[in-house]
Amino acid sequence: MQIVTDSGTDLNFSAKEAAELNIHIVPLNVTLDGETYREGIDIEPKDFYDLLEESGNLPITSQPSAGEFAELYRNLAKKDPDILSIHMTSGLSGTFNSALAGAELVPEANVTHFDTKTLSAVAGWQVEAAARASKAGWAVDRVLQLAKKIGDACESIYTLDELKYLIHGGRISHMKGVIASLIKIKPMIGVEKENGTYVQLGMVRSFKGAVMGLVNQIKKKHAPGSDLRVQVLHAFNPDGASMLREQIDKIYKCDWLPMGPMSLVLGAHTGPTMIGVGFGPKAVFDEIP
Repeated sequence: MQIVTDSGTDLNFSAKEAAELNIHIVPLNVTLDGETYREGIDIEPKDFYDLLEESGNLPITSQPSAGEFAELYRNLAKKDPDILSIHMTSGLSGTFNSALAGAELVPEANVTHFDTKTLSAVAGWQVEAAARASKAGWAVDRVLQLAKKIGDACESIYTLDELKYLIHGGRISHMKGVIASLIKIKPMIGVEKENGTYVQLGMVRSFKGAVMGLVNQIKKKHAPGSDLRVQVLHAFNPDGASMLREQIDKIYKCDWLPMGPMSLVLGAHTGPTMIGVGFGPKAVFDEIP
């Protein structure tokens, strides 16, 4: 069985390793000043955020088209018609629906779709687990149960230091945004599991306070000293990400995955200061082959 995903799931391994696991990544797109970049192909995060700062304009993000998915499904079906297509939450992106529409154009492909109801690191964990289970010969129903188990057990939470991109992009009202900027409010954001949309977890007055706020959110789910799988990602804020990792590491027994940039499609609307963490009980991953 072949695995298809999108670049919003933030896989934490190389293209070579993805190929070995039969994972095929469809890039999401970011457009800035009339130039469209395919994530992971045409531009690197640092270069994008440099352009964003120089531009002063807002980026536009877009999901892959149904035609792009259809083309990939058609090509994969020539080798193996059984395809599992796993995508970032439909609550925040039209990518999942594009994948559904693309499959309808390729009747020769037997495509099963799975909505992670999340994004970034935790979605990537679901993709990797599904790929390893599939390669080990698991039936598709059992693969889906494993992916859902991981999604149910794990959380994604975020904060950011600079609100100007959220304000200018209309993702918070201008007046509320201006007030929040003036008093230096930092939001904490989670992803709820029913619809896979953002939910506000609270606000604090400083970025350091927001980092500790994220740690406190983890404490609400897991007792200090617990064995956790953890991955810290950032738009382009390695210092902030390191601060978060250091605080978590003081409290938990962590199976750390690599720290690095998150999907441009997530950071494009928040700017480079955004940091986030995916976390869940280590035991939930024990059955991955």
